[in-house]
Amino acid sequence: MKTLVIVESPAKAKTIKKYLPENCTVEASMGHVIDLPKEQMGIDIENNFKPRYIPLSDKKEILKKLKETAQKSEKVVLATDPDREGEAISWHIANYLGLDINDNDRVEFHEITKNAVAKAFDNKRKIDMNLVNSQQARRILDRLVGYKLSPFLWNKIKKGLSAGRVQSVATRIIVDREEEINNFIPQEYWLIAAILKKSGDNKSFEAKFYGIDNKKKEISSKEEADDVLSRIKGHDFIVDDIKQGTKQRNAPFPFTTSTLQQEANKKLGFTTKKTMMIAQQLYEGIDIKDRGYTGLITYLRTDSVRVSEEAKDECLKYICETYGKEFAMYARKAAAKKTNVQDAHEAIRPTSVVLSPDSISDSLNKDQLKLYDLIYKRFVASNMKPAIYDVLTVNILCNDVTFKATGSVITFEGYLKVYNNKTEEDEDNLLPSLSVNEVLNLVELKNEQKFTTPPPRYNEASLVKILEEKGIGRPSTYATTIGTIQNRGYVALEDKKFFPTELGVLVTNLMKENFTDIIDYDFTAQMENNLDKIAEGDEEWIKVISDFYVSFEKELKKAQNIEKIKIPDIISDVKCDKCGSNMVIKEGRYGKFLACQSFPNCKNIKPLLEEINASCPKCGESLVKKKTKKGKIFYGCSKYPACDFSTWDMPTKEVCKTCGSLKFKKSRTKNAQAYCLKCDSENLNK
Repeated sequence: MKTLVIVESPAKAKTIKKYLPENCTVEASMGHVIDLPKEQMGIDIENNFKPRYIPLSDKKEILKKLKETAQKSEKVVLATDPDREGEAISWHIANYLGLDINDNDRVEFHEITKNAVAKAFDNKRKIDMNLVNSQQARRILDRLVGYKLSPFLWNKIKKGLSAGRVQSVATRIIVDREEEINNFIPQEYWLIAAILKKSGDNKSFEAKFYGIDNKKKEISSKEEADDVLSRIKGHDFIVDDIKQGTKQRNAPFPFTTSTLQQEANKKLGFTTKKTMMIAQQLYEGIDIKDRGYTGLITYLRTDSVRVSEEAKDECLKYICETYGKEFAMYARKAAAKKTNVQDAHEAIRPTSVVLSPDSISDSLNKDQLKLYDLIYKRFVASNMKPAIYDVLTVNILCNDVTFKATGSVITFEGYLKVYNNKTEEDEDNLLPSLSVNEVLNLVELKNEQKFTTPPPRYNEASLVKILEEKGIGRPSTYATTIGTIQNRGYVALEDKKFFPTELGVLVTNLMKENFTDIIDYDFTAQMENNLDKIAEGDEEWIKVISDFYVSFEKELKKAQNIEKIKIPDIISDVKCDKCGSNMVIKEGRYGKFLACQSFPNCKNIKPLLEEINASCPKCGESLVKKKTKKGKIFYGCSKYPACDFSTWDMPTKEVCKTCGSLKFKKSRTKNAQAYCLKCDSENLNK
């Protein structure tokens, strides 16, 4: 029987093809083929929010081919991705091809392996309309917000702005953090530490001030610090108490979508978009030497840390054979259950531990290998025993002042043998052998004034973490959301930290004042819960949208009465080289630029260049900080194009002893050494 199998991507088609009989033809839809129209809202609000779906203009040839192939086939099987988007794609294709959605034409597999594909085809099912309706509800909600709010922003601020149900809240998170930083008032505190050593021992160790009369105390002023120092002066440091114990560090669970995005950003420097793109490639299949197209990881969109028993057993066998039975963890405490978790898929893991990163490294590109190695080692480690530490805590008295010294050493590596996620606190910190009442020699007494620091700005990893914690959006959409708020000019990424732009602050404040629900964290999280309930069959999608739209429409009508907000121009001291007027600083899609104040009479624009304390090594003129169209920072000569020097490397605070110029270092190289652009000529233009 001739069978047409429809998947989403050509790579997935190649991988699945080798597991199917010869009478099966596999075609790719290339993602969504039918959607709401781009130029219109496409939703009949008065008719229960009925969506108007149309074939996408760039997918008409694909749809034509699918229909022709379906007509020549006796059976059509829908094998799109196993999530809400994939279910919706199957539903649209089924309707287009005239299939009965109640027939068992739908298969889903969470990894593309021979067994998984065979099992899926043995368990075909009908299209799950609960999943389809959940996807429809999300799509319609996002379209309503976008098409209703964006014109409002055009009218009240300026043309070209946009708002979104999730993107507006993500922007608010960054704006709120900036406000926290600006309002932060540093608090003074003092750190006192004694550098001590045992008599006859050359190696010293640090003991930190704990308190007075064995009561913990924070030192918040110079007077308090001086009081502690006066109590110490002239007195011996004597070992008062020694406590020995052990601690263990448990292996992390295998990756979810969110934790993979966070870890890939922290360890590999990958953006969320890059991580998802490469993970998709690993899932769909890579051409492996002597194996052909092979799916290397399980499905990449998941909130679960659950793993199949078969995969766990295979991993434990591998651990025993490779590292020894003492490393294998046959049972571990289950992860704490979180709200909003979609447990349909397993955690992200390798499809087989036999396919080690080293064994297939020749078939993967550099970035694919890095991400696969991270996923592979995390999964193996998750089935290994905890790392064990011996911990020694020593109380040291000097008069009535208590100091504490803590030392630890790893006695059993456990999962750290495979996956290193140690912090500074976990590093070996040996103390000498000490005994109670032993007198120690004082080498140095440290007394430092410190000030509390504001909360840090978000980077991609921490932004993903807070989005997940607050239940904003879904991990599978984080990459799109983060990209959108950057492309709209609401936030900027500098030195891997997110800053809100003036426009982002303005739009967010306007939204806070007029659209309290849309911009509210709890409301947005509750909406995600409602979408989950639709997927589970516990809520009607039309009711969820209707309840939202009633309050949204009221806020929108009320907000129409506010006055238009004028964005004040910042006048620079740069003169227009065409008419002599001062130029003003504007903000566009790719950041700030200079425009003539006499616009529209003079339409001259030029880049806003930030000079840095460094000279061009080619011509001696100053270097300036620039951005590519994608927002990546680089440094080039201010006299470009007359001088074409440029570098990706970032400036440091070090100065060259030979010529006095600022030193640079490779921004993407860990522990890179600073070098002089002028003197270290071998580094230029690398």
